[in-house]
Amino acid sequence: MTTRSQARVATDRPHRYAKQLAAHLGRRIETTWDEETGHGRLVFPHGTGTMAATPGALLLTVEGDAQRLADLEDVVARHLVCFGAKDELLVHWQRNPAAAGTTRCQETDTPTDHLQHPGA
Repeated sequence: MTTRSQARVATDRPHRYAKQLAAHLGRRIETTWDEETGHGRLVFPHGTGTMAATPGALLLTVEGDAQRLADLEDVVARHLVCFGAKDELLVHWQRNPAAAGTTRCQETDTPTDHLQHPGA
């Protein structure tokens, strides 16, 4: 069963962070980012994601198997909040009240381990 999770990340620089996220994750997965439209796509082995730059926020969506959704949220959020640590970015995913979570940057993250085997 496919599930979806969404987040609105408040930032004055949504284009910058989306472009950086697409470029960084693009080393391991298929990504696109269109500066003109302010939209991008992330294609993971077990799901997909979208990014949309809007005035004052970066809108994120991830979709995947219910058992893997938390992994997708984690990958996207951890990288984004580390890039935006100076701006104190927070990613708060919305699925349902019981499943929502907030991610902050952790310096001990191993940035590529979780990309190769989400949910492993």
